[in-house]
Amino acid sequence: MVLHGLQSLLSRLYDVDLNYDVYDFLVTDRRALPGVVPGNDARASEEELLLAETADGAGVALYLDPRLLQRLEGADPVGALTENNLADYCTALEGVSHFVYSTWRLNCDLPVSLLELETQAEVDKYAVTVFLLADQQGGGYPAQVHARLFDRVSFDVRLEPDQYHRYRTAHRSAAHYCRRLEHRFVSRGQARIEALVRELRKFYRLGSTAKLRHALA
Repeated sequence: MVLHGLQSLLSRLYDVDLNYDVYDFLVTDRRALPGVVPGNDARASEEELLLAETADGAGVALYLDPRLLQRLEGADPVGALTENNLADYCTALEGVSHFVYSTWRLNCDLPVSLLELETQAEVDKYAVTVFLLADQQGGGYPAQVHARLFDRVSFDVRLEPDQYHRYRTAHRSAAHYCRRLEHRFVSRGQARIEALVRELRKFYRLGSTAKLRHALA
């Protein structure tokens, strides 16, 4: 299934071994989450990670719109990522990224912030897409990824000011960091893969403040 493929890509890229299956935490009906999803939320989001403090620690759920999942099952991006399924792929990957990163941090008894989640998800979309397209296209570094993911972006006008600031900061930080990755590890369409992966894994393990500082260095 599509989400298994995305979780596997993230787990292998970052060498993160989770004993959790994203489908065990997947919710596709908002009505199953009374009191958790704000009833006055004007934005009909197709993806949302839900975290709640519980007596045992933390409760986690990942909401994805069932129509989104249906479209992806009919056009699996892990098999063939195209312009037609790119938007749905990015939405689903963001959700799986949030799930993997938050459960890994919580499992390590480490804190996680919303800005940290969003920044890591932006980097994940870039990194996974680069490796996925390189594999699907049979080799060279897909130089078009950075421009496609970071240059043609707009933010929902219904975002609250704090949400807009968080998404914009995450987007800007990740764009800067990923451009720096290309400058450091890619030359004439060929990447130093081992060094690139080591850097990505180092970044993944940084906490919120250190992650943003490193991204904008």
